[in-house]
Amino acid sequence: MALRMPALGLLAVALSACNPAPGPVERQQGAEPELPQPHRGLLPNMTIAKPAEWGDQVPVAPPGFSVRAIATGLGIPRQTLLLPNGDILVAEGRGGNAPKLKPKDLIAGLIKSRGTTSVPSGNRLTLLRDADGDGEYELQTVFAEDLDAPYGLALVGSDLFVANQDAVVRFDYQPGQTRANGAPETLTLLPSEINHHWTKAMTASADGRLLYVGIGSNSNITERGMTAEADRAVIWEIDTASGRHRTYASGLRNPTALAIQPSSGQLWAVVNERDEIGPDLVPDYLTSVRDGGFYGWPYSYWGSNVDDRVRPQDPEKVASALAPDYALGSHVAALGVDFSTPAMGAQFADGVFVGMHGSWNRAEPVGYKVVFVPFRDGRPAGDPVDFLTGFLDRENETARGRPVGVTVDPRGALIVADDLSNTIWRVTRDGAAAPAPAPSPTAAAPAADAALAEPAAKASPSPEE
Repeated sequence: MALRMPALGLLAVALSACNPAPGPVERQQGAEPELPQPHRGLLPNMTIAKPAEWGDQVPVAPPGFSVRAIATGLGIPRQTLLLPNGDILVAEGRGGNAPKLKPKDLIAGLIKSRGTTSVPSGNRLTLLRDADGDGEYELQTVFAEDLDAPYGLALVGSDLFVANQDAVVRFDYQPGQTRANGAPETLTLLPSEINHHWTKAMTASADGRLLYVGIGSNSNITERGMTAEADRAVIWEIDTASGRHRTYASGLRNPTALAIQPSSGQLWAVVNERDEIGPDLVPDYLTSVRDGGFYGWPYSYWGSNVDDRVRPQDPEKVASALAPDYALGSHVAALGVDFSTPAMGAQFADGVFVGMHGSWNRAEPVGYKVVFVPFRDGRPAGDPVDFLTGFLDRENETARGRPVGVTVDPRGALIVADDLSNTIWRVTRDGAAAPAPAPSPTAAAPAADAALAEPAAKASPSPEE
């Protein structure tokens, strides 16, 4: 391990030169993506854009939309939650503790680190408030701190749930408050040993009785053995009253963002697929998630396409594997998803926004943007539309930002977390309603959202089922 970074960089270049990539494929998006033959080599192509400052520039939105930074100087913002009074909570932090297995892991880690922020992990929630409804979020204050790499957020009645990398915890929340009332209580522990994929995405069911939490795999493709993959590459369903959980779906390598479809109550996810079998394998995807469904990892991808790196094979599992609904493209690193609303305008009224963090293992970078996937009759229909770009320069050499979580404000705006520049962007449809002034902390609590049932009585966390 005495190699210094310049020497490691030269080694990476040399190994990549021994690993020429196949030609590009024609189509990598939609319900039937083109899947080339797997291509394995000593090391995947590794190209990551170096960080650059935004200066006086902002991301580029479609005509009819305006973009502004509503918060800066954060501690690695990942996901956001819009509160009923218009305040925004931001989960900030960096997790993971997986040891490197091979020299190539060290090289890959160094290359990836060059495209990330050097800011320390916030390990906190920050609250943003636009008190007078003028679009300027003049209050930026710490709501809760000393958390463990918080990521997923959900509000059910007066219960604010936070998915740390090791547990789902619960705060009491009252409308208008700007600081948590003490330390949270633990609802249920989450698998966190090794934590190769540490992000714990989360959303609540429409009636508020259940939480869904995404738990990524502990490896790319079982390099640590199957024992390390117990309770990994799954989505848990957790009872909000008791903390009891069950596996809702499995075989999802890294489910990084979850959302409930408003019209149906159906759970949807974006998932990051496996690496090291070529620049155009395997497509990251958007999919509805079936109760009891198996989505292939590690034995197969996109349905029944066998990954022959896995030993032992499991033909029975492969035969049961479900193909996802919609390919987003290989290695785009989708980390955010939310359903749109008609307030976003006719072109973006029906569908989902997806935050793409961007690739590190392709010669030509992909991702680094927010796209809109149109829906028709409750399903994805048509090509994705670029919605927020400008994070990557035209030469693909530098990046000013990298999108993570996306949250739709039903008044006609999209909130985007950028964990490279440590910024929260607000993309507003011109002519949309301005944010309502936030109530004071002493204002009376509004009536509960009709979509949420009366919150269940709190109970002490129960042992895992």
